[in-house]
Amino acid sequence: MIQPPKPRSRPNKVSLWRYMQLFRQDILSAQPARLYRAWMAEFRTPFFRSYLTNQPELVKEVLKARPDDFPKSDRIGEGLRPLLGNSVFLTNGETWKRQRRIIDPAFEGGCLRVTFPAMWAASEAAAARLRGMDGQIVEIEEETSHAAADVIFRTLFSIPIEHEVARDVFDEFRTYQRSQPILNLAAFVPLPKWMPRLFRKDTRASAARIRQLITQLTETRMAQITAGTAPEDLATKIMTTTDPETGAQFDTSEMVDQVAIFFLAGHETSASALAWALYLMAVFPEWQERLSQEAQVMDACDFAVMSKLRLSRDVFRETLRLYPPVPMMVRETTCPETFRDRAVPKGSQVVLSPWHLHRHERLWDRPDDFDPERWHTENGKQCSRDAYIPFSAGSRVCPGAGFAMVEGPLILSRILREFRITSEEAEPPVPVAHLTVRSQAGIRLRIVRR
Repeated sequence: MIQPPKPRSRPNKVSLWRYMQLFRQDILSAQPARLYRAWMAEFRTPFFRSYLTNQPELVKEVLKARPDDFPKSDRIGEGLRPLLGNSVFLTNGETWKRQRRIIDPAFEGGCLRVTFPAMWAASEAAAARLRGMDGQIVEIEEETSHAAADVIFRTLFSIPIEHEVARDVFDEFRTYQRSQPILNLAAFVPLPKWMPRLFRKDTRASAARIRQLITQLTETRMAQITAGTAPEDLATKIMTTTDPETGAQFDTSEMVDQVAIFFLAGHETSASALAWALYLMAVFPEWQERLSQEAQVMDACDFAVMSKLRLSRDVFRETLRLYPPVPMMVRETTCPETFRDRAVPKGSQVVLSPWHLHRHERLWDRPDDFDPERWHTENGKQCSRDAYIPFSAGSRVCPGAGFAMVEGPLILSRILREFRITSEEAEPPVPVAHLTVRSQAGIRLRIVRR
């Protein structure tokens, strides 16, 4: 059976300097193969200790049972702060709780049904763009990035990607994506707060430009809300929601921070998952044909169609298992802990790795195989509860998880309904971690209309 590609693991023992070099290049290939079987692993540097935890009970302890005792680590957030500012992705404690009280209502209740027409329009636009590439070999990550960005702008600000400001944000983000390593020096060395952070000049410039453009959109929307002419989309919902405890709303600066993470999380992660899903469909044509047949029910913009795209949902879930867009999450201990009879000092880094957890050899049957039917087996059902966290879990679960599980299967089905996709590359793509799990050299697929 063909196995989807995964990075080559490093030797179990390397020097700290070599590990730092590997980590900065790609955090996935920097890890040893034994992590696919280990319940826990410890890594020491001169400045801090790090504990990767794969045991489901420990993962639940950190994410679900005691999340306040394991806040997000500032070390990881340092590299993203020029773009994300004080967004909900980086904050902790009462600041984070206040932000979630304002954000969460926008993604609750009937929000998916309300935003579905915008997602449908974006999927139709993606199909229209691909028609102009009929018969060509396409760099599919570029196309899924375009489609996912279009979804975000349509659902958040009621504008398509072709809108001048939306297009400028998208173009600038492509520059930022490749210039920003997932970690900077602060991830390894505890820099004092007064010391300047070492960001590449082009990274900082791209972040500033993106925030300037988002500020334009936010200020325009605030003026529309004041005038009573604002469309009823996610931006309006969030900007008019009042914190039930304090009575406050987001000001312009706070909203810019939140829009930045909505764009990063909602566009970058969806683009990654969609690209890998399309690659898997090219490699497993029998599944592609099953999804294409299923997608023939998509004849009108009706939210009810999502209940009929069951195979597409299973394929997308399996893609998120094999290629979780966010491969690792880092928390920090606020007091001494004991994990598996081992002392974990205060201030240690606790690494939760969807990448390793989703492929763990002691949890999953055939963990490296592509098998969308596994979700209906006893092992798959058990692992979906204990060892599947593509959107994190607990109180810090991604508020847009439900949103993504509509967007992904919808666009995947819409493309396969009209196009046949094949891979003609001699070598499979190599997954690496940039801001999300992407291919080291892109994913090239031939697109042909059916």
